[in-house]
Formats: sequence, structure tokens, C-alpha cells
Amino acid sequence: MRSVKDEKGGSRWIDKSVLVTGGASFIGSHLVDKLVLLGANVTVLDDLSSGRLENLEESKDRIKFAKKDLEYIPKAEIRSLFRDQDIVFHLAAVHGGRGYIQTHPADVCSNFSIDHHVFEAAAASNLENVVFSSTACVYPEELQSKVGSEYQLKESDSDPKRLNSHLSADIEYGWGKLMGEIQLNAFIKQYGLKGCPVRFVSTYGPRENETHALIALIFKAMARMDPYPIWGNGDQERDFTYIEDIVDGTIMAAERVFDGTPINLGTGKKYKIIETVELICNILKWKPKKFKFEEYMPVGPLSRALDNTRAKDLLRWEPKFALEEGLRRTIVWYKNERHDWKDKELLLERAL
Repeated sequence: MRSVKDEKGGSRWIDKSVLVTGGASFIGSHLVDKLVLLGANVTVLDDLSSGRLENLEESKDRIKFAKKDLEYIPKAEIRSLFRDQDIVFHLAAVHGGRGYIQTHPADVCSNFSIDHHVFEAAAASNLENVVFSSTACVYPEELQSKVGSEYQLKESDSDPKRLNSHLSADIEYGWGKLMGEIQLNAFIKQYGLKGCPVRFVSTYGPRENETHALIALIFKAMARMDPYPIWGNGDQERDFTYIEDIVDGTIMAAERVFDGTPINLGTGKKYKIIETVELICNILKWKPKKFKFEEYMPVGPLSRALDNTRAKDLLRWEPKFALEEGLRRTIVWYKNERHDWKDKELLLERAL
């Protein structure tokens, strides 16, 4: 990963005390590795419900780890964990791919209490900043309903500071994340907490599992599924953003935004699912004889990409990885690290 440095060329993170909730997850573990490289003293909180200790292998000897469930942790305990931290990255959440969040609406609503507990403890501590992992699901589905649209979702389309205007989001998971942003701003207003929501979109890369779109598509190609199943008609469009770009943008947000202003982290480019599958097949030099379009399966919004103008202006961030390069890196990792891929069943009920 490229280094995040200050104007004098040195890391701002040397000896910073940093806590990462959900730090054993796909995104969280990459964030932890980068923070360690920058010289931070990192503590990871994770209940390991979806995160894996194996994800922290690179940094395990240089971090502190505590297995904690932030939905049920006593107030005194969580406050003690936050007390001596400089920065908190809050990534812990009940989550999954499209199939999971669409069929587990009550479970994902647990995020309301998880977020509240984190912001309450953060407000009681003398933190420099809290970075909250939000999502493109905070945006109204009506803005994402037309395939072929060139529209890029802007932060103002779902503004947690404008509570007297119309707000909408993508099913319960999106509403939970939007309410997390609203809670963060409430703590900023009432207690002077400093914070920044970063909105991720279709993040992919090494350590992701088959419950999410691109890894599921890679698995199907490597398993030589023929006919090759695709949820929906394949025309749905997504803004796929590589993990290293997401991590760098998240760290830059911690350095520069403190007033609750949400930041989109996306490429702004749309790829049809069928185009993405064909790109994966080209990289693997294999193609099925037939695609099987499963139009009865959940697909979510039909056309989604994020406008990243604000990230460029406020963070001086922009994505560096094109989709093909990111896919090649992810496929190499999958071949080398997921040794059991030939034998496992694809978790389609949680994917896409």
C-alpha cells in the first residue's frame, strides 16, 4: 500500500493509540495492517462472528486483540477500552452480502445499538476523531433504479445533517447505517465529539469471502460452473472499489474530517455484472458454454456508483486501482490462499 504521510514526509501515526472495532474483518484487517505499518499502536475489538483471526496474521505480534461483542458489552468496560485511545475506527457491524441483509432485516438492526454504544464511549473519551464505516446503502433506491444511468450518488443525496428534509435508504441495513451517521452527528452536536462517516461501495480484494459479490463470481469461475449462475439478468451495475483504495481513503478521512461530513469512497465507474464476469473469465482464460440468469434472486439497486468529488477535494484522495488490476490481484490471492475452494459449497444465501 502507498504510504499516508504528512506534509514533511513523515507518518502522522507513529505512536498513535488507535482502536479498530471489527478489526478482524475483511476491511478492518487491511486497515489494521496499514496502521501498523504507519507506526500506530493498534488495539482490535472483534467478536469474531464474521471476522477471522487469520486475517490478522501479518500484524498479530504488533497489536492488542480483545474478543468483545459491542452490542452487549457493559458501559464501564467499553469506556475503559476507549479511554486512552487517540483515534477510533468503527467498523464493527452485523453485515453480509445482499442475500444476507435482505433476509435478515431484524438482525442487521442490531447495528443501531452497536453504534450507539461506540459513540457513547467515544464521547466520554478525549478522542481526536472517530471514523465510522458507512455504506452506499444509505442512498435512496429511487436514484439507483435505472440501468444505464450515468448518475453518480452524491453525499448530499443522503445528508445526515439535514433532518428536516426527505431521507431514504436501501432496506433495513441502509437505514441502520444512515441512522449511525445521524447518531454520530448527534454526539458531535451535543458532546463535541469529532467524527467522520466514510461511505464504502462494493469493496473487494484479498481476505473477502464468498458471501460477497466479486469473490462469489471468482469462485464460480474457478469451480468451472457451467452453466454459470448469475443473480438477476446480469445488467445490474456496480462501482467496485479495491481494498487498498478504501483503506487509504479511510485513513485520510481520519486525518482531515472531524465535523461529521460524510465522504464517498468509490471509483465513480459502473460495471455490469455480466461484464465483470466476462473480465474474470478472461483473466482465468476460461469461459462457460452457458450463463444461467437467476432473475428470482435478490439483486438490490440496479445502478450504483459514487461521486468521489468530495473525497478528492477534502482528502486529496482518488482511487488508484482499475477493476482489471484489482481482480488480477484478488484472483492470485484466491488461488494461493483459499486452498479449500475446490471442496467448499458456495454460500449463495449470503452472496451478492
